[in-house]
Amino acid sequence: MITRLLAAAVGLAVLLPTIVFGGQVAVEGIAVIAAAICLWEFATMAFSDDTPVAFGWLVGCFGAWYGTALYGPLELVSVVGGLVLLATFVFVTLRPGESLQGAADKVGRYMLGTVWIGLLMSLPALRRLDDGLAWVFAVLVISWCGDTGGYFAGKYFGRTKLYPLVSPKKTWEGVLGGVLLATAGLFVVRAVALPVLTVVDVMVLGPVLCLSGVVGDLSESLLKRAFGVKDSGSIMPGHGGLLDRIDSVLFVAPLLFAYVALIKGSA
Repeated sequence: MITRLLAAAVGLAVLLPTIVFGGQVAVEGIAVIAAAICLWEFATMAFSDDTPVAFGWLVGCFGAWYGTALYGPLELVSVVGGLVLLATFVFVTLRPGESLQGAADKVGRYMLGTVWIGLLMSLPALRRLDDGLAWVFAVLVISWCGDTGGYFAGKYFGRTKLYPLVSPKKTWEGVLGGVLLATAGLFVVRAVALPVLTVVDVMVLGPVLCLSGVVGDLSESLLKRAFGVKDSGSIMPGHGGLLDRIDSVLFVAPLLFAYVALIKGSA
């Protein structure tokens, strides 16, 4: 527990000032660095026998999609996505490995890694909106409060298993604790920096986004079990890999961006 808390404290001491004072460039830089680490972790899990080559291909696919989505014309995003898929088919066809039966699985793993970790682009996209810094903090607060509330509520009150096949330690009581703390945290963000949010917005977004983070956590747990690993990596003492820490962010950020851009009409 002490190691876990110290690692989290050190991470926050570095991350938060960078986000606050570094502007848009800092958020984009953090997203790229985090993506590179996560892509490596994914490559080690999904392509344990060919990690360096798989990592290189994933980085190329991610870079093409990420760069187009953030800096290119909107109409090119789907085109580049299609080209990435086409190129991946060609790549796997030219080096299928000894077992042809696994070729389709390889294509799926490459595209899963690219699109899943590519969801990180939602953070710099949020930063570009009106009140962008506050929206980024809303994502982090919901994700962190959801994880923290879920951990402690599950530890002290957890009785009813949520999904033991995928995550034996998660409980419905933990989910409720996470939802309550995430919603309370979003109320604080609203009071400090996001008056554009109404009370109804918070009452809807808090639970919905927190639950989406739970699904993100379960999704990563499912993949780890499918790949036969306990943690995605070991970069964070007491926490495992970076993917283990931001799996909820990968689901919360794009949903909040969609809400802000489409429902609230921010641009």
